[in-house]
Amino acid sequence: MRMDKILILDFGSQVTQLIGRRLRELNVYCEIYPYNKVPALDASVKGVILSGSPCSVRDANAPQVDLSAFRGKLPLLGICYGAQYLAWKGGGKVEASNSREYGRAMLKVVALSPLLAGVKEQSQVWMSHGDSISALPEGAKVIASTEDVENAAYEFTGEPTYAVQFHPEVYHTEEGARILSNFALGICGCRGDWTPDSFIETTVEELRKQIGRDKVILGLSGGVDSTVTAVLLNRAVGQQLTCIFVNNGLLRKNEFQDVLASYKDMGLNVIGADASAAFLAALKGVTEPEAKRKAIGRVFIETFEQYAGKIENARWLAQGTIYPDVIESAGIPGIASKIKSHHNVGGLPEKMNLKVIEPLKMLFKDEVRRVGRSLGIPQALINRHPFPGPSLAIRVIGEVTEEKLSVLREADDIFIRGLRAYDCSGMGFHCAAEPSEMARNLYDAIWQAGVILLPVRSVGVMGDERTYENPVALRAVISTDAMTADWFPIPYDFLRDISNEIIRKVRGVNRVVYDISSKPPATIEWE
Repeated sequence: MRMDKILILDFGSQVTQLIGRRLRELNVYCEIYPYNKVPALDASVKGVILSGSPCSVRDANAPQVDLSAFRGKLPLLGICYGAQYLAWKGGGKVEASNSREYGRAMLKVVALSPLLAGVKEQSQVWMSHGDSISALPEGAKVIASTEDVENAAYEFTGEPTYAVQFHPEVYHTEEGARILSNFALGICGCRGDWTPDSFIETTVEELRKQIGRDKVILGLSGGVDSTVTAVLLNRAVGQQLTCIFVNNGLLRKNEFQDVLASYKDMGLNVIGADASAAFLAALKGVTEPEAKRKAIGRVFIETFEQYAGKIENARWLAQGTIYPDVIESAGIPGIASKIKSHHNVGGLPEKMNLKVIEPLKMLFKDEVRRVGRSLGIPQALINRHPFPGPSLAIRVIGEVTEEKLSVLREADDIFIRGLRAYDCSGMGFHCAAEPSEMARNLYDAIWQAGVILLPVRSVGVMGDERTYENPVALRAVISTDAMTADWFPIPYDFLRDISNEIIRKVRGVNRVVYDISSKPPATIEWE
């Protein structure tokens, strides 16, 4: 069965991904594309959303899209820049505001509209724009206003085209979910049947058609993304799949042995491959974060091609790439800057003997976990914290050496074991991987945690001697999809005890700090 979907055209807004998240929460499938790469439309596309942007429609180089392919033919919703673009292209007026309109505002519904059905007469919305629509185009009528913005929402008579100057996708907009539901489920007529089970059924069928009788190799990491990818592929093609867990020399303490043991009873064909020497050699002298990722990606692919050569008819390299990896690695030239080159995406060589297959590339992390539960994957694997593709290489700031990795592994092991052992029952923390449940320990309450070895030295005193050693930073965040994150309020007694334990037991560390930065502006990882 073909899935109904909404297309979201991204003009570079930092919150475009939230539009997708809100639609997915309604069980409506959606896909995000750069405004200049609109895909061919088919019967599965039920509507189109134009996102916000840091640009002004009045700029000479403002991003533009040909509306003729869907305007008047499909339901259309413009958000912020998208609303201003529809007004501008229709002959209305968009002018600079006297002051940038940013933050909370009270929206008042002034006319009946399918877009605002069931929306309270007055509710809070979130504004973020420097321009304002001063005159609507012909055929448009205002449906909602704020004290400062008369044309806060409008629609076109005789066609299913709607626009809002505020952001319904952010949590600050009280009726945002209802507005998006009205558009997707009501105006567009989407069935809202995109569930983990339907994703599994559709994906398994597509994988069988795509792979045929070829063989597939997959890099397992022990994380939820690669695990779900492996089980999906195993369900689709069975023994045509060979899973390889590579020891890249950058793993956490005992991780190589522990991960292999965790897959022993899952019916997967898993090979352990030690390529640590090749990875460490490729990283020698490399200090720039992007260069590290590229080097790791290159050796990663070389390792897999080496093993693929031993597997007859191996044609595919499967990866556990998820949507945040794709979105953050892509960027929009000239508008949205690329945040990172994830090794699953940005580190691939131009010429490669294997074709890449990424069955999870349209899912957010929490959606991957829901799919994993539907597949029957053990909870211990589903709830495992995310771990970066480049591993500890991007938690050693600067050049990576075996000495630095050894220090970092010991500190990280103490931190993670401490989180697992700390009983937080009754403290009101929810499980990061399953928010409906209360967390029993800090590890389950935290989305992602790790230690970063800093490239500076600090003076300390141990016994009767002065020391000159490295500080480490503890990082622990809460999130739902890795697009945004906030630091976790770890209890002070835990921080006190874990700091003492790390400094006492890890030679080379004499200071521990806790990172209280959120994403944005910081990222979850330091590199």
